[in-house]
Order: sequence, then C-alpha cells, then structure tokens
Amino acid sequence: MTGGPALAGPRSTARTVALAAGIPLLLFAALTVLLAAHRWTPFAVEQSLHAWSVGHRPAAAVTAAGLLTDLGTGIPPYLAAVVAGLLALRHSPAARHRVLVLGGPVLALALGQLLRNGLMRAFARPRPPVADWVAASPSGYSYPSGHAFTAAAAAGLLAWAVARGVRRAWTVPVLTVLGVLAVTVGLTRVYLGVHWPLDVVGGWLLAAAWLGLSLPLLELVGRPAGAGPPTVAEPSSVSGPG
Repeated sequence: MTGGPALAGPRSTARTVALAAGIPLLLFAALTVLLAAHRWTPFAVEQSLHAWSVGHRPAAAVTAAGLLTDLGTGIPPYLAAVVAGLLALRHSPAARHRVLVLGGPVLALALGQLLRNGLMRAFARPRPPVADWVAASPSGYSYPSGHAFTAAAAAGLLAWAVARGVRRAWTVPVLTVLGVLAVTVGLTRVYLGVHWPLDVVGGWLLAAAWLGLSLPLLELVGRPAGAGPPTVAEPSSVSGPG
C-alpha cells in the first residue's frame, strides 16, 4: 500500500510529542486541581519544609542561594537560549529558516514565560509570609514558580542544542550540570522563603510540558531546505528468521 511508510514518521513524531508534553501537562493539571481543592493553602509537608528552610540559614548558605537563584531570572536564561540558538544554527547550516533556528530558543523561552505568568495570575496562590523572605522582594503570586520554570526551560533548551551539536564525550557532563543547576535554582526559591515547595514542582512540570511542545518545533525549523517529510525505511522484502 503506497504512502504507509512515509506517514509513519509524522505519526511517530506526534506520539512522541504527545507523551513528552502530555505526561508532565497531566501531572501539572493534577497538581493544580489538588492545590485548588486545598484552597491554595500550603499542605503540611510544605509547611514543614518551609519551616526547616527558615530555621537553617547560615549566612554563607543564604549568600550562595541568592547567587544561584539569580540564574533563574533576567539575563542568564536568555543568554542560555541565545547560546542554544547559535549551537542549533551551527548544527543546521542548511536549515530552511535560519532566522527561526537562531531565534527559536529565545522565542520559545519568552512565550513560555508569558504562559507561566498568565497561569500564575489566574491561580493567584499566595506566597509564604513576607517575614520569612530572604531575597529581593519577588513579584506576583506563588504558583507556579517563575524562577523554577525559567531555569528549567532555559536549561532544557540549551541541553537540546548541546545534545545535537557537541561531542559525545561532553554531552553527559554538560547535561548533568544543566540539570543540577535547574533543580538547584528551584530549590533556592523554597530555601529563601519566597515559594512553597509545590510551587517549584509546578514550575518544573510546566517547563517539561512546554519543552515537550517546543523542541519538536525547533527540530522542524532546523531541517534542511527542500527536505521532505520524515520517513522510515521500507521494510525488507525478505523476512529474516523469527
């Protein structure tokens, strides 16, 4: 039957996107419903973790947390997105949309932040008590955490670009560092008292879902000019054993 193998590629891609974006999105939705049912107030485990953070704040740790938390806002995330675009363009010099390849990661990060900000305003979960904050006064509501989302999204975009264009020997160490930094930025938000723990979890889940949607699009715009739809190899006319 003609056309069957040629359609397998797009279908496989659609399934991959559905899983990569759908699973974290469902988890984010479930967490949101759980928090809404609890009237957006902190759960006991959140209060315990918050109390522990408030009670364990030596000066050196607070300083380090303050420096790390800044990686999730302002210039650093967008710098990571710019580097991701440069790496992607280097890996796809014959792409049909070179401008989109270069600027795609920045655009994906910016649109993701707009989505996160809109959801935050819609949910309007209160932050922890102001007296417990040890950071510059944060803006907006608490859920989902903006720093956690932005750091995870930027790290994911850069990890994607690194995995496509850097020597394999460097891939695992670089991806590990990016993952640890993204997680650490989220944890600093709890440690500094400006977010409840589930705010950070929500930020991570939303970032994972957004990356699951964005990265396949970035792959698409990076395909060479004149390339046809993804295909799979024709099945062999001679069956092997078994």
